[in-house]
Amino acid sequence: MNNNTYCIIMAGGFGSRFWPICKDDSPKQFIDILGTGQSMLQTTFERFACICPRENIIIVTNRGYVDRVREQIDGLLPYQVLGEPTRRNTAPCVAYAASVIYEMNPNANVIVTPSDHAIFGMENFIHDMEQALQATERHDCILTIGVRPTNPNVKYGYIQFSEEPVDARATNLHKVITFTEKPPVVMARQFIATGEFFWNAGIFVWRLSTLRKAYEAFLPNIAKSYFALTSSTPQADVDNVYALSESISVDFGIMEHAENVYVMEASFGWSDVESWDSLYGIARHDEHNNGVVMGKSLLYDVKNSIVHVPSNRTVVLQGLDGYIVAANEDTILVCRRDNEDCIVKYISDVELMNSRGEKPRQ
Repeated sequence: MNNNTYCIIMAGGFGSRFWPICKDDSPKQFIDILGTGQSMLQTTFERFACICPRENIIIVTNRGYVDRVREQIDGLLPYQVLGEPTRRNTAPCVAYAASVIYEMNPNANVIVTPSDHAIFGMENFIHDMEQALQATERHDCILTIGVRPTNPNVKYGYIQFSEEPVDARATNLHKVITFTEKPPVVMARQFIATGEFFWNAGIFVWRLSTLRKAYEAFLPNIAKSYFALTSSTPQADVDNVYALSESISVDFGIMEHAENVYVMEASFGWSDVESWDSLYGIARHDEHNNGVVMGKSLLYDVKNSIVHVPSNRTVVLQGLDGYIVAANEDTILVCRRDNEDCIVKYISDVELMNSRGEKPRQ
């Protein structure tokens, strides 16, 4: 394990698509979405603790979730949890953490990762991350991890790559040609047909010196303000930087403009678990293609459905085909899988009903 390796975990999202088990005060990263006995943040932290020293992992989250992070992961040092006063997308988040790392180790090699993705095949994952870190040590490059697409998913970003490998010691490392964020389904099908595209897994690897040069070149305002922050910067000064900051992603602000961007094909399984339907796709299925992720269940003439209820609850279902059945302690959702885009409306209707003290409508 290399002491120069650091990891930034981005843990500020809300995850409203997993309502009702996820809410504003209990977003996706703090929930056991996969039924493993750990939250997604806990799983992500333990995964990267196999790659770098635990004290080299920095978690950036919404300020309101700082205590929640510390409750879920014991023994974190003060600098390891950074609370953002407001959401400004991923570029400011990464710059803030990178500046704190720079205080400790200007020679750091840094992995940036979301907190709420699913990884399958831990041995392959560790191998790929170590190979990526070695590549960024050899090259002044920004490296992203790509996943070979299995379907024309329109909720993922796509990376077009050059088929010619750029490093004899890493034959799965390729030059990036283009990034396309969430293409329409027809375009996604065309991408897959060419064999020249990966899904963007949202995991970046770069030396800290490369990261800082990229920000200074493409996001100079963010570089100037965020690289002045430290782990001891007064909260009021952090608030002021965020208040004046633009909101922009690393992908759009840097990746789409830099020339030294490379992609490494993952040998591990990956899903960003962005919706109930994507969770259904990675869940273990019974003989009727049902995925019971959590809770005790009795299913009668039920197929192609996903069930996620509290572990102390029993659910009895009959006659469903292609449904989401999800519950927390006070709300139950029963919704067709192909209608899950309506969940945002359901959340709004429930909040409106509760605010008025109304009884449920038929």
